[in-house]
Amino acid sequence: MSRGPNRTLARKSLDKRLSPLREMQSSLMKPPKGWIKAIREALGMDQLQLAKRLGVSQAAVAQLEKQEPDGKVQIETLKRAAQALDCEFMYVLLPRRPLDLVVHERRLELARRQLATVEHSMRLEDQGVEDDDARHAQLESLTEQIKPSELWEDND
Repeated sequence: MSRGPNRTLARKSLDKRLSPLREMQSSLMKPPKGWIKAIREALGMDQLQLAKRLGVSQAAVAQLEKQEPDGKVQIETLKRAAQALDCEFMYVLLPRRPLDLVVHERRLELARRQLATVEHSMRLEDQGVEDDDARHAQLESLTEQIKPSELWEDND
């Protein structure tokens, strides 16, 4: 059995799960000073108190709070800080657009490249396709012929 339908189902399922996050994205933006410092301060905890909970020095917490907003902290360190702050650690890659749309647009892009090559050769032989409907039908046909394994090959 082909893996194509399974991939489509997986994309749709993942898109459905990520949709609520996409809607909340602006409210989930990292605070300018970082999550660790923002939550620590909101709890009324000082750096030394967090340091004791983490089993590190106050200077290490200061360094952590300085590095976090720049994305220079290891995931494991963020997990430990979240636990020390009685928080859930969440890690997510949130696609900017629905995954089905990304795949569809990629297929169209590859099909357009193929069609441009064919059209160029046909024009050289004085056999160019001028009809928009015929061009669209060719594009759709090429789109359907692109194998999932070829979708992300970069043969530019």
